[in-house]
Amino acid sequence: MLELAGIIILGICAQWLAWRLKLPAILPLILIGLLVGPIATLYTDDGAKLIEPIWNGKSGLFPGDGLYYFVSLAISIILFEGGLTLKRAEIKSVGPVITKLITLGTLVTFIGGGLAAKAIFGLSWQISFLFSALIIVTGPTVITPILRNIPLTKDISAVLKWEGILIDPIGALVAVLVFNFISVGGGQAYTTTALMEFGKILLFGFSFGFTFAHALTYVMKKKLIPHYLLNVAVLSVVLLVFVMSDIFAHESGLLAVVVMGMVMGNLNLPNIKELLYFKESLSVLLISILFILLAANINIEDMLLIATWKTGLLFLVVVFLIRPAGVFLSTRQSGLRTNEKLFISWVGPRGIVAAGIASLFGTKLMIQGEPGAEYITPLVFMIVLGTVLLNATTARLFAKLAGVYLTNSDGILIIGASKSARLIGDYLRKNDRHVVLIDNNERNVENAKKLGVEAISANIFSDTLTNNIELNDIGILFAMTANDEINSYAIEKFKKVFGENGSFRLINEIEMNDPVKNPKEGLFSRNMNFATLNEITRRFPAVFELEIKGEAHFKKLMQIIEEDQNVAPIFIKDAKGELKVISQGNGYASELGDDYKLVCIGKMLDIDMLAGA
Repeated sequence: MLELAGIIILGICAQWLAWRLKLPAILPLILIGLLVGPIATLYTDDGAKLIEPIWNGKSGLFPGDGLYYFVSLAISIILFEGGLTLKRAEIKSVGPVITKLITLGTLVTFIGGGLAAKAIFGLSWQISFLFSALIIVTGPTVITPILRNIPLTKDISAVLKWEGILIDPIGALVAVLVFNFISVGGGQAYTTTALMEFGKILLFGFSFGFTFAHALTYVMKKKLIPHYLLNVAVLSVVLLVFVMSDIFAHESGLLAVVVMGMVMGNLNLPNIKELLYFKESLSVLLISILFILLAANINIEDMLLIATWKTGLLFLVVVFLIRPAGVFLSTRQSGLRTNEKLFISWVGPRGIVAAGIASLFGTKLMIQGEPGAEYITPLVFMIVLGTVLLNATTARLFAKLAGVYLTNSDGILIIGASKSARLIGDYLRKNDRHVVLIDNNERNVENAKKLGVEAISANIFSDTLTNNIELNDIGILFAMTANDEINSYAIEKFKKVFGENGSFRLINEIEMNDPVKNPKEGLFSRNMNFATLNEITRRFPAVFELEIKGEAHFKKLMQIIEEDQNVAPIFIKDAKGELKVISQGNGYASELGDDYKLVCIGKMLDIDMLAGA
């Protein structure tokens, strides 16, 4: 009981420490696992581990294959949660790159890693290629924390995120195939049987994942499950799919749950936000437990086994030769620039799937007496720990050196997806600005997407937005909801994350009628609140531009607009097409130049009246 409670407590403490230091949680988790596991044998009185994952007759948490089953089920839940976050709309511009990375890039890593392990350590071909299969995976749990605090373009962030999630099950399946090859034997049966097993994995994995995703979505839409049972019911179905698929085709469960998550994530699924919040919390707990368990399961002899220059050489080959080769081959003839390819090559940390499956297969092969199997777990853990430590400490610096670090984040995040927000978002999109709308109203989100505007259904009171690496290039924040408290909360919470170049909100009626209380962050003109703007866009749903002929003309235009009350000024557009927000706190009249335009929303002003202005 003490060991189990200690793992949970230490795991959550490690997660908190990682959050404070802005590091991937895997780093402190593995270090804690090593300290209470193999390293503990160096300082305890009886030379025993403080935490022993496998029962050894005296102590231990899991008897027999218990640890194997627990890790398998836990990884299935983590991969399902990752699959739920995959959206087809996110990869419209980089889809081919991601496809090549998880196919051609996987092949390069598999062949290159196998050859390197064989040449450097002299392992058998089977063990060498099992090692290379295990280091294929990267993983969102390690990439997301690294990229979260680095402002990058949306394309780079999307490539790394999707690669990390999609390549997890692919790497796991390749490792399963190699493991089957090793377990089956040699000769003709060796090849035929292993390929048949791989075919069964694909067949049952896709079949079970796709079928149960649609079935569960149907049940949820028909509200056949009470709300209070929804999260745990979905969890039980995920475990059911994993186990059933695994029964029909051994090791196909991982593929089945990822496919299930991907399909459900792209259907019009009710309660998807609640489901994601629940699975996210569960994944954090499981990851915290798993990493400490798996690291503690390593023995001091395993660590001493790889305490050689060969380990360092293998690490250098994997990081500086194999990863860049896979990335550059996969991104040929793509829209990515060389510096972007270099950054993607640099960021390739390995995560939970690599560590988890390495521990499982390594232990199994050692029991079977496979020569060289004792190298699998420590070598993979070395790659995991080394790549995470390298990327966590150098990714920001390398992004600056490579020239992909966004010094001016000009993307715009709009809280609220009302009609006026959608019209403004559409105008920004047409003017080549990255704009994202946030709303918890699914209908508003869908209407925004119909216009081609990127929109996310999210609750601003959760931490989901700050964890979204695709929003790293956001530097301007608009709060445009009907609720003044939400607008103020959004500004206060997100201005340091998304508002470095300006945070603005719609003022309320009290502020509008009292010039003294008019806040500097007030959006648009001083007589514009949500109700007024909403009425304008209801009657005149259009955004248009007016030519500005100097400072005096601009002031006259603003006076006409204020008296009309059917139109609202929103931006100043300069000769280069750059947009500046009109707010209570700025005065752009002194900055006006030739070919400047006033961007407005609402009723088109009378041309004759403007001519006389």
